[in-house]
Amino acid sequence: MASQMKIFHKWALLLSSLPLVALIFIFYANSIFFNILSQQQIFTGKENKAKENMQYFPTLQEKVDELASLDDGYDSDPTIPPENLTKDERSEWFKQRLPQVEILGSTNLTKQFHGRVLEFLSSGCGIQFYMVWFSPAKFFGTRDFLAIDTLFNSHPQGCLMIISRTMDSTRGYRILKPLLDRGFKVLAVTPDLPFLVKNTPAEAWLEGLKSGKKDPGFIPLPQNLCNLIRLTVLYKYGGVYLDTDIIILRDFSELRNSIGAQSIDPATKQWTILNNAVMVFDMNHPILLDFMKEFSLTFNGNIWGFNGPFLLTRVMKRVGSDYNVTVLQPEAFYPVDWFKIHRHFKKPEIAAERKWIKSSLNELNGNGGNIYALHLWNKRSKKLKVGEGSVMERLILDHCVICENIYA
Repeated sequence: MASQMKIFHKWALLLSSLPLVALIFIFYANSIFFNILSQQQIFTGKENKAKENMQYFPTLQEKVDELASLDDGYDSDPTIPPENLTKDERSEWFKQRLPQVEILGSTNLTKQFHGRVLEFLSSGCGIQFYMVWFSPAKFFGTRDFLAIDTLFNSHPQGCLMIISRTMDSTRGYRILKPLLDRGFKVLAVTPDLPFLVKNTPAEAWLEGLKSGKKDPGFIPLPQNLCNLIRLTVLYKYGGVYLDTDIIILRDFSELRNSIGAQSIDPATKQWTILNNAVMVFDMNHPILLDFMKEFSLTFNGNIWGFNGPFLLTRVMKRVGSDYNVTVLQPEAFYPVDWFKIHRHFKKPEIAAERKWIKSSLNELNGNGGNIYALHLWNKRSKKLKVGEGSVMERLILDHCVICENIYA
């Protein structure tokens, strides 16, 4: 307080010593600046003025984006180490920052997690869905909102729980409010990771990580925590896990204890790689314990996908036949592969392209009812715009509820 008073007195002394003409100049310059700014707004703000004259109302997504853009409280991630550290240096770096990593511990808020989940899931859910979101709420954009939009089109009586500290906030609530206003059941809830792994094979892994005995690797830890949390949530509560870059095309109600194959051997027609972007499991299914055991024993934070899709692939090849688990063909959740997804965003320019779009839509919306969702491979497609008349435009319009700002 004393230092602030000193600064105040210094400024007061400085201002009192300025000649009157200098103060007049400052005031006059300020007036000129705002006058120039006003003139600039007159010439560059024609579009805004036109909107005002037409009683312009922002779209839902513009409101969502404006609200989300204010969320700057989680821009830094204490779990991402500097590059080029050795394994020992990285472990020591991470150990020093453990107090900042809230998700690895329990707080008054996280301890409410289980009670909030039970209360939410007891509200008469036709089917239970889960997503995980570790990024700041300001990054929960149009594409992510679209996944929820199409989910409730196919499952109006379903419940969606978003496991997220950043979305479990006033700002996150307002992002989801358009869905709540329509009567859909969606809740963002801060996770309690120690509770989720308690009495599971992953408990030892978490303790090892917190004690500095486990190398988190150079891949951002939230990605691997997401791999783990989806397993623990399904084990504790049962239901359907979804990534946020999924368009839902069909009702999931008939699916039980299912994983989707990402690829198959063209010769044998047997699956080769599984993917964990969509998983459907009963509560306490034993294969989930095997997945968590594999996660704990073989964790490698330096190989992309090692603790996710490749983990499921390893375990299912080893013990999958011992359990009642259905491996669905790639068309179930991954009907368009990584290398071809960009074509579905493209606006048709010639007759041949329009013909191909019609054929693709017939396949995606039909195919004997074997296609449940379309994975968008967000790392490849997130910068692509939805072209008018494209496959994506038609799919979204056919399967959305709110359907705003789909061309983002």
